Amino acid sequence: MRKDNQSSVSEFLLLGLPIRPEHQGIFFALFLGMYLTTVLGNLLIILLIRLDSHLHTPMYFFLSHLALTDISFSSVTVPKMLMSMQTQDQSIPYADCIAQMYFFLFFTDLDSFLITSMAYDRYVAICQPLHYTTIMKEELCALLVAVSWILSFANSLFHTLLLNRLINPDNQSSVSEFLLLGLPIRPEHQGIFFALFLGMYLTTVLGNLLIILLIRLDSHLHTPMYFFLSHLALTDISFSSVTVPKMLMSMQTQDQSIPYADCIAQMYFFLFFTDLDSFLITSMAYDRYVAICQPLHYTTIMKEELCALLVAVSWILSFANSLFHTLLLNRLSFCAANTLPQFFCDLGALLKLSCSDIFLNKLFIFTEGVAILTLPFICIMVSYGYIGATILRVPSTKGVYKALSTCGSHLCVVTLYYGAMFGQYLFPTYSNFIDKDVIVALMYNVVTPMLNPFIYSLRNRDMKQAFGKLFRKVAFSCEQYQRRFFQSSPHLG
Repeated sequence: MRKDNQSSVSEFLLLGLPIRPEHQGIFFALFLGMYLTTVLGNLLIILLIRLDSHLHTPMYFFLSHLALTDISFSSVTVPKMLMSMQTQDQSIPYADCIAQMYFFLFFTDLDSFLITSMAYDRYVAICQPLHYTTIMKEELCALLVAVSWILSFANSLFHTLLLNRLINPDNQSSVSEFLLLGLPIRPEHQGIFFALFLGMYLTTVLGNLLIILLIRLDSHLHTPMYFFLSHLALTDISFSSVTVPKMLMSMQTQDQSIPYADCIAQMYFFLFFTDLDSFLITSMAYDRYVAICQPLHYTTIMKEELCALLVAVSWILSFANSLFHTLLLNRLSFCAANTLPQFFCDLGALLKLSCSDIFLNKLFIFTEGVAILTLPFICIMVSYGYIGATILRVPSTKGVYKALSTCGSHLCVVTLYYGAMFGQYLFPTYSNFIDKDVIVALMYNVVTPMLNPFIYSLRNRDMKQAFGKLFRKVAFSCEQYQRRFFQSSPHLG
């Protein structure tokens, strides 16, 4: 099997428009005029909307983005077409062709999403005019545009990578399954560790479900902080459920194999929920920064729309990043070796088994490591730097206690999450033992999601009060049910 996934095609030939040679000059002038009209006309629209404050409305906000998209859309194809008409050179390099197709799809999708957003704006303006200003807020408009850009990016990226796979037909793997070595546990200790990890997994699921239930039932917890916390709890349940059930099943059945497709799917969801955890923790840090450093503006800044925007962007960015990794991995070949020294399908371990060129994969891992892990971590540290400076400016015992009670739980979660991540990926040379990677993986797959509910319930007064209310309601309901049961059956009394 070939190790390089390069296409034998280095360029494509574009036949262009069916125009006779004697008419080339006329059509060149015509299309050049149309292109310049497109660019200058849309630039004029953007300029007018920027300069005139009366046009600072949702409709013209979407229109300015649509004008920018139309300029970009035309610039993807028309200049190349004009140049080919002028020079009679119909060739286009392979890389340029792929790039042109990517941006063509991107701006086509973006046009569609923006037009849909404008239709929704017109619907609200005409059908619900009294609620127009409350519905079409700046945050919602920004959310619609951001989601449009991100979905367009994801869709065009998906098509481009799939096309790259078609052009390179030798990207098929001879490996149909992988073997997970699992945990380095002696056979006589399997039962003990199985019970231990099963208990930890059930604690993770039940504890995080309890947090979600408390936040849903207690109106005092309907705040931005607990909105993010409920999403974090759901993410922790999903994160553990991606890897732990398979690990437990392998410990019980001694079957270490996992099919190729299941392995790729497990890796995708592992990356997805890892990224989502990172983004949600960063959003919670920003919420704490606003609550402590700008308390008078907290309700005006942390609106429902902004919270929804932060969570939506977190989900979409996580989806795009994990999809990119998965498609890049899918283009690789796995020739013979299929043993993974882990209890789940880890991306790094899979890359080591590949017999293809993994330079692009490593490059993207480095890039997204900065974007997904390092930048959010820096944002969190900057937020807490401002929080610390604010506390020091007002050194009251009550203020310090309030800040610590508000931020202490979040800081513990940040320490657990990033401590395990940086220990795994940034300091791999401190130990040459495979066991180190497995232990660190256990920390952020099993231990951290289990501890999060305890951290937030034991260190947070609001959560303890909500739990007390729920416990009293359940106890009262049980007492009422028992009383009615004995009243309806006096002979049992």
